Amino acid sequence: MTTRAFATSAAGAPLAPFSVTRREPREHDVAIAIAYCGVCHSDLHQARNEWNSSIYPMVPGHEIVGRVTSVGAAVKSYKPGDVVGVGCMIDSCRACGACAEGLEQYCERGFTGTYNAYERRARKEDPKVIAFGGYSEQIVVNEAFVLRVPAKLDPAKAAPLLCAGITTYSPLRRAKVGKGMRVGVVGLGGLGHVGVKLARAMGAEVVVLTTSAAKKTDALALGAHEAIVWTDREAMRSQASRFDFVLDTVAANHDIGALLALLRRDGEMTLVGAPDKPLSLGAFSLITSRRRLSGSLIGGIRETQEMLDFCAEHAITADIEIIPMEKINEAYGRLAKSDVKYRFVIDIDTLRR
Repeated sequence: MTTRAFATSAAGAPLAPFSVTRREPREHDVAIAIAYCGVCHSDLHQARNEWNSSIYPMVPGHEIVGRVTSVGAAVKSYKPGDVVGVGCMIDSCRACGACAEGLEQYCERGFTGTYNAYERRARKEDPKVIAFGGYSEQIVVNEAFVLRVPAKLDPAKAAPLLCAGITTYSPLRRAKVGKGMRVGVVGLGGLGHVGVKLARAMGAEVVVLTTSAAKKTDALALGAHEAIVWTDREAMRSQASRFDFVLDTVAANHDIGALLALLRRDGEMTLVGAPDKPLSLGAFSLITSRRRLSGSLIGGIRETQEMLDFCAEHAITADIEIIPMEKINEAYGRLAKSDVKYRFVIDIDTLRR
């Protein structure tokens, strides 16, 4: 199937109209007409090859919501008309220990990304089939990596949950965040603003840690109980050893030692942002009070579905700005300047028109 898309051909090239060939649905495949696709900061990183791992031509997009148009003969979980989502993965080995535990994001052989990857089960005669993402009219995905989007969720506002939602939900759940816990969320961007809503819904006392005093009002409006400018040494000193858990969403170089000092004994800070340079860490930041520093990468398919259901139950969606497809390069420029509250979402019908 030939479908219209937007792609970049090189690290310095803008996104432009592109034609993609999608496979006909196999026995376990679901064909989806894409309605909305979120614009993640990792789309920008990879389109510009800032992580030195890019495959071109590249059709970005891994926050996909659309409607099923057809299914393979063996598919029983989905039918035409269903509203579904596709997140950061479209395949994994499905045989290793991680996959067996529903942790496909940690597949021991490496998961297959929704884009900037080679399809795992490509035809033998053409083994290097590039996986193209959601900046396109349609996509075909194995049913094991398709998610059901609850009817209570606005499809456009739900799209970023497929990455920003699960990226913040997974570490919060793993830390068993709940009532009586004091949780810090570092950064109030695409990830952080969803993390605030999730932690609040889980029953925690939520504090936003930001470098911008202007974001204090926004933080409280999103559900935070308090907002602190964490470059203010006096304010940070008053918060020392008061937090049970800190979720760090910042993707730029920053002082993680100052943030670790906020944790109580046995407290934990989890990194979900991906700075392009190594972070500096003094050993005493951890040794003192037996603190822990960890990382987390999205979530498995089962946990992602759990997250979507949780968001539907608690009326949680992303705050978005909908854009037409032809504005994607402008959106990338604004994204690089953090000029969005808090996630761009492409209306894919504008590509069809």
